[in-house]
Amino acid sequence: MSLPPGFLDELRERTSISQVVGRKVMWDTRKSNPGKGDMWAPCPFHQEKSASFHVDDRKGYYYCFGCQAKGDALGFIQETENVSFMEAVEIMAREAGMTMPARDPQAQKKSDRRTQLAEVMEQAVQFYRLQLKSGAGAAARDYINNRGLSQQTQDQFDIGFAPDGWQNLWDHLTGKGVAEELILAAGLAKASTKGGKPYDTFRNRIMFPIRDPRKRCIAFGGRAMDPNDNAKYLNSPETELFDKGRSLYNHGPARESAGKGEPLIVAEGYMDVIALTAAGLTSTVAPLGTAVTETQLQLLWRISPEPVIALDGDKAGIGAAMRLIDLALPMLSAGQSLRFCVLPEGLDPDDLIKEQGVNAMRALVENSKPLVHLLWQRETEGKVFDSPERRSALDQSLRSALTKISDGNLRSHYGHEIKRLRAELFNLNPAPREGEWKPNRDRGPWKGKGKFPDKGVAVQSTKNSLLAQSTDVEERMREAVILAILIAHPDLLNHFLSDLETLDFHGEDHRKMLAALLRHSDETDSEHLKNILTAEIGAAPLEKLWSLSHVQIAPAVRAGADLKTTRMTMAEELAKLEARRGVQREVEDAVEDLAGVADEALTWRVGQAAEARNASLRSKGVSDGGDGEDRGSMSDYLQSLIDGEIWVKKGH
Repeated sequence: MSLPPGFLDELRERTSISQVVGRKVMWDTRKSNPGKGDMWAPCPFHQEKSASFHVDDRKGYYYCFGCQAKGDALGFIQETENVSFMEAVEIMAREAGMTMPARDPQAQKKSDRRTQLAEVMEQAVQFYRLQLKSGAGAAARDYINNRGLSQQTQDQFDIGFAPDGWQNLWDHLTGKGVAEELILAAGLAKASTKGGKPYDTFRNRIMFPIRDPRKRCIAFGGRAMDPNDNAKYLNSPETELFDKGRSLYNHGPARESAGKGEPLIVAEGYMDVIALTAAGLTSTVAPLGTAVTETQLQLLWRISPEPVIALDGDKAGIGAAMRLIDLALPMLSAGQSLRFCVLPEGLDPDDLIKEQGVNAMRALVENSKPLVHLLWQRETEGKVFDSPERRSALDQSLRSALTKISDGNLRSHYGHEIKRLRAELFNLNPAPREGEWKPNRDRGPWKGKGKFPDKGVAVQSTKNSLLAQSTDVEERMREAVILAILIAHPDLLNHFLSDLETLDFHGEDHRKMLAALLRHSDETDSEHLKNILTAEIGAAPLEKLWSLSHVQIAPAVRAGADLKTTRMTMAEELAKLEARRGVQREVEDAVEDLAGVADEALTWRVGQAAEARNASLRSKGVSDGGDGEDRGSMSDYLQSLIDGEIWVKKGH
């Protein structure tokens, strides 16, 4: 139904989210501040002892720092009561003393229609269950028992049997007074093309009811008993109730289990889900006979931030995983990704559990690969990179994949991990080995004896040059000031959001702090933001940040600092950081250009450049605005090193 303008706003004004949530949790009185509407409790969605579930009455939102559950009051009612949005509105309105507006006649009619179809589907569930227990279901019972499914598991999933024959279900339902049109609309029967009676969609199949998150049966999956049947598995056709690209098998129960801390596993089919659930891995779902769709991915992420895709180790399973990578890349964000668990070839989850036990399956899930590693595997496995052209093709395909990631900060982290994996593959930072090529100090490396290293193999001493080392401390200082300004003045977060999203900070603490700030970029209260950061990353990193002398003396960090001046200071700090890193990138490019021929002469001369640069900075003052000038002179100096063949030592 449609709601009149302003109805939801009035409903939210009348009801505080802490009142709604308070009926389901016990508040932590030590951390909570009722006067400010700042409330903390153990999370109702996963089992924990600490209070990591935060409710903010002023904003009307909840967020769990443990399982990342988030939403407003209506969303909380939907999740905890397992109801639809409109049902949640009705519950909240009733408690707030508001009268629900009259239902739109068309919307009411549509809702009633879906309810009718769901009731017909439930009658079909009961019919199929009875048939499994009858004489006609003997062969199906033998198959199910041979698969090791207990009676409890059969009851839990309402497994049934559609007997052979054209009108068994049709006759049963029409005999119960069900309208023919409803049976056809539910997808339980099909109209005859020869003018005869409609015939049953499912015949001689083991039946698996497919339920929506509210546990209403919306469709069926049927496994053929006849090995010669054209379709081993058959789903209901799409109906007013069922859209297979927007549905997941075992959705509701899996969501409940994931809320209690179970890892969400995405298996290939019904039997995989049933086997895993029976073994205790109860947060398991499956797409319905198709490749995972964009909508199904979004459904999975609503359940868990990192679903584990469990696939058979055959060619089809690996192929499905590789296709899923391309679908997922544009949709990734901080804390929202996929992991992959590939089973041994020839084994499905049921086989693995029977042969090696459930702990073997748990171990595979716990050691699942992050998406970036599967992407790397896809681009490199079975390939040889023994020429510049092949290496260039690899770089191009990886760049193409990474450009699909819309989140700039995440794309940067992917780039760093790919760079690390590439260095491992090509052995880009080896220590010199016995008998390997070494530069001849007197005659230059081009005339030296022994094996010449491949292009792209950087010399370790050059990579660790003084210039590379000197920038690290200076950049950390500048990063600390930037972080402190953002925490002291949260209003600047959105103003500089595009610049901040592409930054890659030094050190784990700085990276975690920046990621947390980006997640809470809508926060405007500094003290509240500090509390959130403390809960999310701990108190130690913040204490360390505020103890730094260069942070303490920064005027822009102090309370009451002029906003315009603070904004200019922030822009200047970001510009200086980018200029400093621009110089570093030029050094790295120069080192790469000289890769394979760099010796200690290059290390020494670039080191001299670093010393000269640092002396210049000290004479100007590090906080002075001299980075732009220095960058130009540094570029010229680096070019002169290349033009002058720095790798050739000019005698003793």
